[in-house]
Amino acid sequence: MKYYATIGEQTYEIAIDHHGRIVIDGIELAADMKAIGGRHLYSLLLENASHEVVLDPDTEQRNVYGVMVSGLRYLVKVQDERSRRLALVDRNLKPPDGELTVKAPIPGLVVKVLVAPGQQVVEGEPLLILEAMKMENELRAPRAGVIHDVRVETRMLVTLGQVMLTLR
Repeated sequence: MKYYATIGEQTYEIAIDHHGRIVIDGIELAADMKAIGGRHLYSLLLENASHEVVLDPDTEQRNVYGVMVSGLRYLVKVQDERSRRLALVDRNLKPPDGELTVKAPIPGLVVKVLVAPGQQVVEGEPLLILEAMKMENELRAPRAGVIHDVRVETRMLVTLGQVMLTLR
């Protein structure tokens, strides 16, 4: 499986197989990593060199980790291939200014409404949770703005394309 790890402005392509090998930007390395003594402490064996690694998920940002190795701390954003493709497409598709409607992407049940009219939201902030086919889907703000109108409530069934709220 391929992952992309971004540290500052530098992004590394990382391919991992199940035989203890990884390929970082085309360079194959032998690696083994195991959890030791606690939730965030790991032992990393990389090309026969041993390293203690502390991984601390960032509570403010999704898929971002604080990584401490040899006393140095790095902020690392990790994406799989699918997430990276979606993120690259999302950058090119900017939502329009003005009023924006958020519609149901699939028919389902509104599990929870997380915003109210007049509430300011930032891009990516969760707006509501929609359940479809026994899976919960968190719908997020496509851009920053103010919630103008909420047209759904908890336990309400929605149809494909139904307007659930508007954002200004």
